[in-house]
Amino acid sequence: MDSVDIFAYIDIIMNISFTKKQEEYITNQVKSGEYQNNSEVIRDALRLHQIYRDKVIADLRAEIEKGLESDTSGRSVQDIIEAKRRSRRTR
Repeated sequence: MDSVDIFAYIDIIMNISFTKKQEEYITNQVKSGEYQNNSEVIRDALRLHQIYRDKVIADLRAEIEKGLESDTSGRSVQDIIEAKRRSRRTR
């Protein structure tokens, strides 16, 4: 007798609340034809979120490494915060 591999796919059902704006966005994505259903929109959003988070974490680690390898700064934490705020205003 031949062996047969049986694969079982189990969908986990979750109850997730969305704002009205998020619901409209999901609905519009499906209506656009880019996605076949709401689940596809959410799965794609989670996939993109994971890519984004991985990049943010990698960037932070790189910045921490640069900081650890550099000389001691003469700026205070408050100086750095203020410089960051100024750079955000000029964008």
